[in-house]
Amino acid sequence: MHPKLAVVLIVYLLIQSIENLVAFVNLKHLKRHGKKVPHGFTGFVESGELARIQAYTLAQGRLDFVASALMAMITVLFFFTPLLNWYNTWLTGLELAPVVAGILFFLLLSYAETLLQIPTGLYHTFGIEERFGFNTQTPGLWLADLGKSLLLSTVLLGVLLAGGFWLIEAAPRFWWLFFWLFFCGFSVFLLFLSPYVIEPLFNKFTPLDNPELEEKIRQVLSRAGIAVARIFVMDASRRSRHGNAYFSGIGRVKRIVLFDTLLAKSEPDEVVGILAHEAGHWKKRHILQRLVVMELVALAACYLAFQMVTGNGLATLFHLTQPTVYGKLLVLGFLGSLAGFLLRPLSNAWSRWHEWQADDFATHLTSNGPALATALVKLGRDNLANLHPHPWYVALHYGHPPLAARVARLLDQGMKR
Repeated sequence: MHPKLAVVLIVYLLIQSIENLVAFVNLKHLKRHGKKVPHGFTGFVESGELARIQAYTLAQGRLDFVASALMAMITVLFFFTPLLNWYNTWLTGLELAPVVAGILFFLLLSYAETLLQIPTGLYHTFGIEERFGFNTQTPGLWLADLGKSLLLSTVLLGVLLAGGFWLIEAAPRFWWLFFWLFFCGFSVFLLFLSPYVIEPLFNKFTPLDNPELEEKIRQVLSRAGIAVARIFVMDASRRSRHGNAYFSGIGRVKRIVLFDTLLAKSEPDEVVGILAHEAGHWKKRHILQRLVVMELVALAACYLAFQMVTGNGLATLFHLTQPTVYGKLLVLGFLGSLAGFLLRPLSNAWSRWHEWQADDFATHLTSNGPALATALVKLGRDNLANLHPHPWYVALHYGHPPLAARVARLLDQGMKR
């Protein structure tokens, strides 16, 4: 093995070790503190619920360890043995058009990844989720979702890959810039397309049949200067008993989606509080900020890809006898994922800061922070959320602040008003 490739392998294994260590510390932390009822949860979460939370988190943690070990083993076998070179050479030997070969190269890998994730996905849905009373999905519906997801990913990834490899051939010096523009337009297009084409493939959306709640929602959002086209209820209960709500779409197609499971367990003021929080993300331009940052990172990534793919250094490093563009892009993506590990805590910290801002916005908009706090308490209880995550785990995995910390802050603000 080339010394530089050995360094890459060591870095990858080190990252996997850190991930596993942090996950292990998180589970140990839960065992140590999991019997404590956080501030604001008294009366909603008692010893029985705490025991279920601990058991649910531990069960998911064990499955994550197995899934992580499996994927790490496959990654090492693929990138650090002759397997990658064999795959690259085999596809080159088919003598397909460059664009077709590039599309097929990545689509086959995506299918393989999906296939490898099926066993753990099945166990999570029909094992863990079923055992803890969350799963309402039938095997038939699970298979239908899998088929739709594969079809959708094939179409979307195929379009993106076709555009990218065509641009590499058509504009060899400036394809990085043209592809970035194409990627930007494609991303925004999906935001418009999702509410009307993608989301209805998996769920049924019906107008909210509660005039009083709808009026209350519209009044609160109007005070924030937000006009929503429609308010829908999603049949989330067909798959799970987990509850949630979100804004969907962009511009004139922006709409509110409420899980039917959320409506079944929440009071009107609690639902309004959750939506006021989501409205805070819009008013504070969090979505726009993250979209701009994502596009700027994509621009830098496209230019870096152009520079790295031009030569054969990546092919030599990973022992590719055929220095194909798609082979070099794959290994560059793998190296980029290693660098992304270092940026993840920063990205998560930025996201958590946005969540604090959205909570503050909701408190001021509704003048009822305790209602949002109660809504979060119920969501945490009903979803068996870990109420005592370790700070290391939060830094590495949490885009939201820990639930107990959010509830405590909302209640403290309510007492000061």
